[in-house]
Amino acid sequence: MVVRLDPEEAETGVIHDLIGFIEKDALEIGCGNGRMTWRFAHEAASVLAFDPKETEIAAAKERTPDALKATVSFQVADISSIDLPEGAFDVAIISWSL
Repeated sequence: MVVRLDPEEAETGVIHDLIGFIEKDALEIGCGNGRMTWRFAHEAASVLAFDPKETEIAAAKERTPDALKATVSFQVADISSIDLPEGAFDVAIISWSL
């Protein structure tokens, strides 16, 4: 059985109601396999998405649409140890990672 997460796109709608991604540099904390990344990356200037699970990052990289490969970067990293440049991001999101 195939399970679709957020088939009504309620989560996507809320994210876009709360955050404007157009031409913003975005940071996604705990991106997993990129399930949320694809819901906003097409509007962002750039996206750095990271997760501590190598298998999830590998899946996200594999699923990256060609049109977003220049915009989205995935890294294996943990929030407690990643070195992020101060002031480099306009918005940051976290979903399902608490």
